[in-house]
Amino acid sequence: MPEHDFDEYFQYYEKLVENMELLEALVVIHERTKTIVNITDVPGDYKYAQDKWSVKQLLCHLIDAERIFCHRALCFARNDTTDLPGYNHDTYVQFDNSINRTVSDILIEYQAVRHSSVCLFQSFTDEMLSKSGMANGKLLSVKGIGKIIAGHEKHHINVLTEKYLNQ
Repeated sequence: MPEHDFDEYFQYYEKLVENMELLEALVVIHERTKTIVNITDVPGDYKYAQDKWSVKQLLCHLIDAERIFCHRALCFARNDTTDLPGYNHDTYVQFDNSINRTVSDILIEYQAVRHSSVCLFQSFTDEMLSKSGMANGKLLSVKGIGKIIAGHEKHHINVLTEKYLNQ
């Protein structure tokens, strides 16, 4: 597996939502996601190329990543100084059980996860949002993590729109 510069990844995601407030980004980007996924007739198991994720796998990846990033944000906001580990998203996708689920079922879970994320970030004070910590050997702020969640979603929904829906 190639080494990735996660600083560049995170900066890319944050730039995708840099002109939005944190909570606005989490809500607005997710509303766009729901609209795009709900209007598509692309089957959930569709892959635009052999070695790419299916629509359902892409959605499960967004759920998994959001949960992991919210855990990181919570730890940092609560002054946990533990250097948190990274995770291998390809392994997570391999074992996500999306093959046995419907797009509708996955979207219900995704909606619950995003609602929980919004509640979490709403609960943070400005002081908590400014706190930071180490994850996967990289320094991240709580506020930055929220922006990464929104930008990560926007990135993948852009890919969904460009690669899966423009067949």
